[in-house]
Amino acid sequence: MSGRIFILAAPSGAGKSSLVAALLADDPQLKLSVSFTTRKPRTGEVDGVAYNFTTVTDFLERRARGEFLENAKVHDNYYATSRTWIAQVLSEGRDIVLEIDWQGAEQVRAAFPAVHSIFVMPPSLDELERRLRGRDTDSPEAIATRLANARIEMEKASRFDYTVVNDQFDHALVELKRIIAQCRAA
Repeated sequence: MSGRIFILAAPSGAGKSSLVAALLADDPQLKLSVSFTTRKPRTGEVDGVAYNFTTVTDFLERRARGEFLENAKVHDNYYATSRTWIAQVLSEGRDIVLEIDWQGAEQVRAAFPAVHSIFVMPPSLDELERRLRGRDTDSPEAIATRLANARIEMEKASRFDYTVVNDQFDHALVELKRIIAQCRAA
């Protein structure tokens, strides 16, 4: 039996990572794909756990060798998903969560048309800005870039199979679990 792929995409600050962590804690059948990135680690992030941190040169060499299922440049950094890792986990019958952006989602859908895609929407841009500032991890310039990109990303939500508004974390988590259960039952 082959596993399923669930894509979760959202603008930065919408709560996607927190929702994914809660899903993984509750569902041993789900496995998170750890993306490659050229972004510098934030305080507390561990290489191989939060991301596979790499240099731009290494990233571009891996991409040229075809190692990535999808890749995108987001907020001036590169991100990608390992093609080999995805194939191995799917062959084991495990379900995968890809925590990626809308660009990567389109590439994965092209390779795996049966993928289940979910867009996590913030309740509003004002709330998104409040969350980004509250994280205290980005400069004012980076926050401005993330908010500008969020407007573009939110316009892409209609390309996803499902949209979940993360206005209250517990409600959004219940909705995500319902969607995953529904997809598994189909």
